[in-house]
Amino acid sequence: MHLALAVAMAFAAIQQPGIPDSILDVRTAEVASTLRCPVCQGESLQDSPSELAQQMKSVVRERLRQGETPDQVRAYFAGRYGEWILLEPKMTGLNVLLYVLPVFLILGGLVLIVFLVKKWTKTADAGAAK
Repeated sequence: MHLALAVAMAFAAIQQPGIPDSILDVRTAEVASTLRCPVCQGESLQDSPSELAQQMKSVVRERLRQGETPDQVRAYFAGRYGEWILLEPKMTGLNVLLYVLPVFLILGGLVLIVFLVKKWTKTADAGAAK
């Protein structure tokens, strides 16, 4: 892995015509902000000060310079690290459950609260009527 990063950094040092540096910097920052740093807890590559994150940002920059789209760069990292590396994983398979389950739990809790409050108020009204 270190050899691949070293090679990517060497390629990054060579300026190729095509995308101007300012646009490349913006695209790199956009993609790096969607990828998780493997070293830091919950930080993106863009926000992480770790050396590995900086090396990975160099790989992102080089792949963008070579003409890959942001989605292709994300797919490259997801292929190497798994979908965990994506800060916002795609909503497919089990990931859909992770997005939908909290909503259903909250709605179910609200329904339960309403049901219990109605039951308690009926019991209190029945007791007061006697």
